[in-house]
Amino acid sequence: MRAAVAVTALAMVLAGCGSAVPAQPVDSSSSVTMPEPPGVAGSPAPTTGANGPDTTCDATASLRPSGPLPPPGQMPDGSTMARIVQRGRLIAGVDQNTFPMGFRDPITGQVEGFDVDMLHAVSDALFGDPDRIQFKAITSADRIPVLQQGQVDIVARTFTIDCARAAQVGFSSVYFSAGQRVLVDANSTVQDIGGMAGKKVCATKGSTSLDALTKVASKPQLVSVDNWTDCLVLMQQGQVDATSTDDTILAGLAAQDPYTKVVGPRFADEPYGLAVPKTDTDFVRFINAVLEKIRADGTWTNDYKHWLGDRLGPVPAPPTPRYLD
Repeated sequence: MRAAVAVTALAMVLAGCGSAVPAQPVDSSSSVTMPEPPGVAGSPAPTTGANGPDTTCDATASLRPSGPLPPPGQMPDGSTMARIVQRGRLIAGVDQNTFPMGFRDPITGQVEGFDVDMLHAVSDALFGDPDRIQFKAITSADRIPVLQQGQVDIVARTFTIDCARAAQVGFSSVYFSAGQRVLVDANSTVQDIGGMAGKKVCATKGSTSLDALTKVASKPQLVSVDNWTDCLVLMQQGQVDATSTDDTILAGLAAQDPYTKVVGPRFADEPYGLAVPKTDTDFVRFINAVLEKIRADGTWTNDYKHWLGDRLGPVPAPPTPRYLD
């Protein structure tokens, strides 16, 4: 069946196999009720106001690095970084379901992806070892609560920066500029979000993608889930018509399922930031210094080439940081 082939396709992608699976027609006319992933829900109310996203702040402007990075293991006394080094590991909230940004490799069992490589860079700057990280798998809706409750030091999970979120957590400068598009079946005639009137569109709970969909003129029927792979399952079962989120995530879903395609232009910007507890301003400055370093030394570009290649077009330059001070 289609879902089984999609899983096989994912394993082939992650293993670098490169061979294509022949497309097969999918019969979605069965009257059998398909089981849904846990946590499926209907349309939520908009979370950033009925008239659009909150733009009352300069959301993507972060705190300037306070100076050169200290040597690994030699953090300033009393700093957030010193506390993390003393503990001996960085505790990070991540995705384990979203290829190629943050996912658990089905062959190695390791958590990998572009977002995860940003964490390796932070760990290397803290410890002189990129692998001193304890990963905690979280959903989109978990991202702010786990920081506010002190369960993690940092979140790297395709976390779009906006004013409402910046009031609750501390964000780094933008490390990736994504944009929202639409994933449909390969044989669909839909060309963009404007063609989704009356159709069911899936997005994850707690995401800016879901919020943006409540405001589009086509007024699709919304279905919310815990993880983006749940959206793919619902598409494979014929229970939703499309998935809409950041093009980075959609590129990964399309790589997993050869019967899908990404359509339309971007209709919302999605600038990603690494997030920490709101009070850890020294850690924000430290992370921004790490991001400055990997932009300058080519690490960012190499990570992009490795994980995304030309899936979204030519390899871009790293996002230019913007600072409040």
